[in-house]
Amino acid sequence: MAAQPAILDWQGVLAADAVTVGGKAWQLARLKQFGLPVPEGLVIPAGWCPSHTGAAALPPELSGALQEALAVRDWLNKPLVVRSSAAGEDSAKVSFAGIYRSCLNVYGMEQVQAAILEVWASLWSSAAIAYRQKLGLGTDDTVPDMAVIIMPLLPAVASGIAFTCDPISSRDDRLVIHAQWGLGEALVGGKTDGDEYVFAEDPLDDHWTLLHRRMGGKAAKAVAQPGGGTAMIPTPAAEAGAFVLSSSQALHLAELLRDAAVALDFTHPFYDLEWVWDGDRFWLTQGRPVTARPHYTYTPLQTQPAYWTRGNTCEVVPEPLSPIDWSNSRKLVNGLLTQGYLLAGYPLLPGAQRAGLFHGRLYLALSLLQWECFDALGVVPKAVNVLIGGHQPEIAVPATRLGDRLARLRRVLRYVLRSPAQRRRGMRAVERAMIEAGQWRKQTPPGDAAGLQVEILRQFRAGRGAVDLFFLQGSGGGSLSMLVEQLDKYFPGEGYALGTALLAGGESSVTARQGYELMALARLSREIASRESHGALGSRQLCQYGKDPEFQHAFDRFLEHYGHRGLYETYFRNPRWREAPEYLLSSLAQLAEVDEAALRARQQAAVAEALTRIKAGVPFWKRAFIEGLAKAARQECNQREAARSALVAYMEPERRLLLAAGRHLAEQGALAQEADIFQLMLSEILRALGGDIPAAGVRARVAERNRLFEQWSQEIAPDVLIDPAQYLTWGLREQDITAAPENDSSRYQGIPTGTGRARGKARLFRHPSESYRLQPGDILVAPSTDPGWTPLFLIAGGLVVEAGGYLSHGAIVAREFGIPAVVNLPGILDRLKDGDMVEVDGTSGVVTLLEQ
Repeated sequence: MAAQPAILDWQGVLAADAVTVGGKAWQLARLKQFGLPVPEGLVIPAGWCPSHTGAAALPPELSGALQEALAVRDWLNKPLVVRSSAAGEDSAKVSFAGIYRSCLNVYGMEQVQAAILEVWASLWSSAAIAYRQKLGLGTDDTVPDMAVIIMPLLPAVASGIAFTCDPISSRDDRLVIHAQWGLGEALVGGKTDGDEYVFAEDPLDDHWTLLHRRMGGKAAKAVAQPGGGTAMIPTPAAEAGAFVLSSSQALHLAELLRDAAVALDFTHPFYDLEWVWDGDRFWLTQGRPVTARPHYTYTPLQTQPAYWTRGNTCEVVPEPLSPIDWSNSRKLVNGLLTQGYLLAGYPLLPGAQRAGLFHGRLYLALSLLQWECFDALGVVPKAVNVLIGGHQPEIAVPATRLGDRLARLRRVLRYVLRSPAQRRRGMRAVERAMIEAGQWRKQTPPGDAAGLQVEILRQFRAGRGAVDLFFLQGSGGGSLSMLVEQLDKYFPGEGYALGTALLAGGESSVTARQGYELMALARLSREIASRESHGALGSRQLCQYGKDPEFQHAFDRFLEHYGHRGLYETYFRNPRWREAPEYLLSSLAQLAEVDEAALRARQQAAVAEALTRIKAGVPFWKRAFIEGLAKAARQECNQREAARSALVAYMEPERRLLLAAGRHLAEQGALAQEADIFQLMLSEILRALGGDIPAAGVRARVAERNRLFEQWSQEIAPDVLIDPAQYLTWGLREQDITAAPENDSSRYQGIPTGTGRARGKARLFRHPSESYRLQPGDILVAPSTDPGWTPLFLIAGGLVVEAGGYLSHGAIVAREFGIPAVVNLPGILDRLKDGDMVEVDGTSGVVTLLEQ
């Protein structure tokens, strides 16, 4: 007993562990650390808690330490609050709300000691025992240890509780505040009903808007008694007939509450918080995760597991997301995946969230996506899985009735009739975005905090509101899916391969064009170097950037068109090619050796062979339809790539602004370095610039996120999971739903996305920066690909990718280049060794190990 500290302040709580101080104290200390307004407090560690009920007095050592701690703070003759903080209390799984004792308006040492004993005794109350037994947390013989919190009693003009999601539906774009005059125990204890304020989150810049407010009865309120304790008194008529908070006060509180939730857990900021207004400022007095959140989804899915997938996102964002990336992604994903349904007139579930962050990685709500595709358009879950990629489960869908078929047919027709005009609007939006982003890039960022706030808001709202781009990016699989389906009818099992061959060559996407132009730069560099050396040119000798005006001008022109792209460009933290062109320059030597004529011939041969087979095996009256589908599919894939390029173009000036904000906050002492800005959510960045988060609070948040990011980087995220809140409900484990089909030791089946066959040495890459190891004709084996990998596609003889589906970036570009390619082979990097001789069959989707 004597070895442990008798009394802890908030800093001491953070240095202890959550079991020692209990959940309530732990959360309050973290809130204080992160710069939120929390009163000072003292905590008696759980080790002092008696092992049985009926303790008559505090241990002398504890009593002496407590007397000294209260005297130092001048709290001996001030009203205090004594509250429980048991192990497990206010945790993500259980709350113990109203179960354990809290004593308000406690005066003097004698009352404080009595209150501490009363709080400890509540461990053995019948309500506490029953609650623990209900949750399977033990019997009356096994009780948790309990710490005790002592805080000043705030002079509460008003107080209340709040939920940073809708507590009934669990919508995460809602925030609900309940407010009452006086102390909060009247509201928390259900003795009176307060006012209610409901806020909605803006999808473009994360601020909150008051949707509606409802005045409560407020017939009575709790007040402090002069000699200690509290009493319920009638609420004066003037107060009972008025709202506790004005609209502006409520909005200020809503922003503060959401900031507290984000600070505690930016990945799932859903908290039950208690607050007090002292007439001058708001204080936070408790924060606990919302337990047993309802599953907000469509009615047919409420009785099914909530599956989440990385089948598509692990290609674009394979590594953990920084908070600013998650801040953007959770909004953009909804925009990308809903525009097609809106065009078709399908009634989407308001506020449904299609993005999730688990293990630091971006997941898509697979169950919800499968249901929307089926319910809106009749696309079965299996077909959705193929487009997304990955090996994942399927939801159960009901039998289709005639009325459902007719409704879906109307939506399909509506989509078909409306989409051409929408695609034209989308391509005009691509042009506008490229111009607008280019103009923003050339502007000097504001030098003051207010100017940075305004400009960040303006640019982020433009990027998040680019719905015409979202349509092109998120609705590009319809024609391709129909093409494969039609071809499979006449060539069973070969629909993918023939569809891929038909799409080889043709009009190039923006991603393919940048690859061709990079090859042209490589040839120019070789020609200039050859002239300067009078023909005595080594196999890899090239003109160096900055040494020749002709090459420098050509390379600058390339960067003017494509400099906004980069390696894994969807992360704000990664530099653009304009900032860091070294990777491009280092790839020129290999690209100079690529035979472009052979590449074009391969594309033409693939198309010609596919057309020959279609002519022989498809009725003449169906050929034009199939060729039309191929043309539409190519156009949609190209538009998908163009929209992605435009959205990334918006990110370039946004990144510059974020770094400018990082420099400003570093100068103010809030950040150690400008790049730390990426470890804040957008709302936190704006609040930090506005001075609403103290510098020490900003630093503490970044430090915790850096530790969390390092932890995530060491984790292996499953391709598919069930919402962690539902593991116990469904009795399923992650490994039950993520297993890929078994392959033998030398033959691996994936999804064919490129034409023909290729044999070569497997070159295993974790990152495109290793490109110097790739020789022409080698088989490129990668975990995922994005546009930064494109130069390697031109060098490789074949492509094998662990992630991806038929609409993934690697699949689209591989089809264009006519490269034998197979995607969706989880674990292939662990099964092959660098240098193994392999064959890639882009027709069957099989990768064969020929020789180790």
